[in-house]
Amino acid sequence: QWRGMQVWDREGPRRSAGGLAGLSAALLRTDGFVGGRWLPAAAVFPVHDPASGAELGLVADCGVPETRAAVRAAYEAFCSWKGVSAKERSSLLRKWYDLMIQNKDDLAKIITAESGKPLKEAQGEVVYSALFLEWFSEEARRIYGDVIYTPARDRRALVLKQPLGVAAVITPWNFPSAMITRKVGAALAAGCTVVVKPAEHTPFSALALAELANQAGIPPGVYNVVPCSRKKAKEVGETLCTDPLVSKISFTGSTATGKILLHHAAGSVKRVSMELGGHAPFIVFDSANVDQAVAGAMASKFRNSGQTCVCSNRFLVQRGIHDSFVKKFAEAIKTKLRVGNGFEERTTQGPLIDEKAVEKVEKHVSDAISKGATVVTGGKRHQLGRNFFEPTLLSNVTRDMLCSHEETFGPLAPVIKFDTEEEAVAIANAADVGLAGYFYSQDPAQIWRVAERLEVGMVGVNEGLISSVECPFGGVKQSGLGREGSKYGIDEYLELKYVCFGGL
Repeated sequence: QWRGMQVWDREGPRRSAGGLAGLSAALLRTDGFVGGRWLPAAAVFPVHDPASGAELGLVADCGVPETRAAVRAAYEAFCSWKGVSAKERSSLLRKWYDLMIQNKDDLAKIITAESGKPLKEAQGEVVYSALFLEWFSEEARRIYGDVIYTPARDRRALVLKQPLGVAAVITPWNFPSAMITRKVGAALAAGCTVVVKPAEHTPFSALALAELANQAGIPPGVYNVVPCSRKKAKEVGETLCTDPLVSKISFTGSTATGKILLHHAAGSVKRVSMELGGHAPFIVFDSANVDQAVAGAMASKFRNSGQTCVCSNRFLVQRGIHDSFVKKFAEAIKTKLRVGNGFEERTTQGPLIDEKAVEKVEKHVSDAISKGATVVTGGKRHQLGRNFFEPTLLSNVTRDMLCSHEETFGPLAPVIKFDTEEEAVAIANAADVGLAGYFYSQDPAQIWRVAERLEVGMVGVNEGLISSVECPFGGVKQSGLGREGSKYGIDEYLELKYVCFGGL
């Protein structure tokens, strides 16, 4: 079922030396994983390599029956898992982390094959992904309660923290490993069990994690995976959100889909965590170090070909350094980025996930040009194939253009010129989402003002890469609910119980 990798060059398809040949067969799973067993579904769906369009394999297309079975398995496992000591849960998560590190090269190849991201980025994701398991293995032993002294002398008040129950985890394709462990690590550390529905583009990473969880000794039913096609995603998502045995929904993806899941979850008042769309501003003030700002812009915008929820979507550059920034940014794009297949060593920009993603970038570019924007570099599909797009820089961008008020999710950098700090903050805050925001300034007073005034959940000051397992990840407004990672992330899977102890 697992086919050889294809990559495209100018002469057409050729066999890739860096494909999936030689990977451990144990990691290349195609069935669902329910109750500690590999279970085929009645139907299968194909997964394709976005770089070439080649079919990578056929994966079990789980529907409502398989999803309900996974929820039941998770609920039955929860009844015992919640009683496992924090020390033992910690130890099992640590073993899972160790296995991820041991298998990091194979896991990275799977990510590159199914998502298209450059292999170096995929290797970075695997380490980042594993670190969530390490972090939450340590946090498992730090779930503390409280003793509260009330006015009544014959009473004591206790606050206990207890696991919620079964958590449904719905993850996106752009970080097919890290978006799972960031949720699952916290859930398992807290004493919850999980059912994971991975994105239809990237199920192999979730299934490889299941194999390693099994090898680590995570008990049957604690980690379950129900892959499904786009056709069945709606019914599987609705089942997870409405099943009475599910206590918690954790979703990363678009704001539109998040609202649908929230609606379903409201029927039974489930706890929800939502990490939704972003529209990150990247502000460069006159006082900025322009070279640093360009380096930060490159790192923030073009990671994973612009397909990250925290990547910069609007570049707001103050008039005094605007021309210098645009010139240096264009030069960096031309000299430092190389479009290609993710398995080729020099590649920094892989394909977009599918043709629909390319069409959205094309639409944003053509709309901007029609309204007066200038193409500084790029601007069209890349000759490598239908899912490749040139890294693109636009200047003379105005606020009425689509790219100024919609998330592009691709390698497009539109630059808007501004005059004052107040103007920049107003433009940045005009969005109805607020996940990440970035700005460059050497003025300490300005740094405090802008950091506090930006309506986002995360701020990068003179820094384009801000994600870290130790720090809380999440947004405000329509970018979501709750936080992931950090010491706060485990609270999303815990319920507070107040116990009043009288008669003392």
